[in-house]
Amino acid sequence: MKVLHLDCSMGAAGDMLAGALLGLLDGPGRAAALAAFNSFGLPHTVFGVETLSKNGIAALRLRVEVRGEEEAPHRAHGHGHAHRHLTGVNAVLDSLEMPEAAKKAAKEVYLSIAAAEARAHDVPVEEVHFHETGALDAIADVAAVCWLMDALKPGETVVSPVNTGSGSVECAHGTLPVPAPATAFLLEGVPAYSDGTTVGELTTPTGAALLRRFADRFGARPAMAAEATSFGCGKKDFKRANVLAAYFGERSGGETEAREIAEISFNVDDMTGEDLAFAAERIFEAGALDVFFTPALMKKGRPGHLATVLCEERTADKIFDAVFAHTTTIGLRWSVRRRMTLAREERVAEAPDGSLVGLKTSRLPDGSARSKFEADDLAGYAKRKSVSLAEARRDLTAHARIDKMAPEKGKGI
Repeated sequence: MKVLHLDCSMGAAGDMLAGALLGLLDGPGRAAALAAFNSFGLPHTVFGVETLSKNGIAALRLRVEVRGEEEAPHRAHGHGHAHRHLTGVNAVLDSLEMPEAAKKAAKEVYLSIAAAEARAHDVPVEEVHFHETGALDAIADVAAVCWLMDALKPGETVVSPVNTGSGSVECAHGTLPVPAPATAFLLEGVPAYSDGTTVGELTTPTGAALLRRFADRFGARPAMAAEATSFGCGKKDFKRANVLAAYFGERSGGETEAREIAEISFNVDDMTGEDLAFAAERIFEAGALDVFFTPALMKKGRPGHLATVLCEERTADKIFDAVFAHTTTIGLRWSVRRRMTLAREERVAEAPDGSLVGLKTSRLPDGSARSKFEADDLAGYAKRKSVSLAEARRDLTAHARIDKMAPEKGKGI
């Protein structure tokens, strides 16, 4: 599976992300990408790329000129560009000549920015004025990043914890703290930090929104054999090299994956089986990876249950809320655990009667595969054929059109 890792230890902005992704392409691919950008049809806008030296590191920056010049990084009073609402930005995006998937992603990015700005200024989303983020150069950055992600099509995108920077930033609303309110809202649930030494805005609202849209998870660089490595940058210089590193390649280490997850546990001794089943459904809806109950002997010899919930760290807060809302526990415990999983593919096979049956395949480290039919689909087939599950399984294994299966995106167990 192709993996993209983005190292945001110096934050993220639209031009940095675009430069890093563009650098993953070879020479002809990069030229084709720039030609595509310049065919978007953004009015008065020309795309280019430049190589800058950041503390001796050669990094690419997407250069966007509007009416023959680059717009300033911060426009304290909003001069020199139109103040667009979300409908205006969407109208510009609708007019662009780019793949529909990339266009849809760009709209989702701007919707998330609008929602964050609406919270920051306590106004309805439709009344949000895009200042810096609504300028043509910002729209160009978003469109380019969405086009590049659609072109690269990574099976998984892993983003490091995000450095926000510190201090203050000048923008259309005056002097704001770093991270700016909209950026802070966009980074809710995302591992983010300030290193305490870099003064300035490292992560912009545009950068934060793009990371949220494309990150499958946040964490350290996974085991992977990088086929391409690139460094993207902006115009700012700091004591530390101001670059965003991108790594693209195949997952390595066999077909296993190690990642960190949160393990939450709590005890209950006054809930029925029906209550526990209902609570488990609600906890799954909150984002749990797994929920299970183990019989336990509680205080005073009472029978009860030890509940265990596995989830991504970024969803832990939602899980806490669901646990307290739908169970009788008055406290819980949680810790970060390492989990090793096999890579898994989910596909659809055609059964002899023409119905579709799900099939899950796990890939073992030695290269072999282990498959099983989806339990509900197998049971449905057995009922229709009036046979046992074992007979249905044998029939499907022998006669299902597995070689004609339409693959879906693989995912970890």
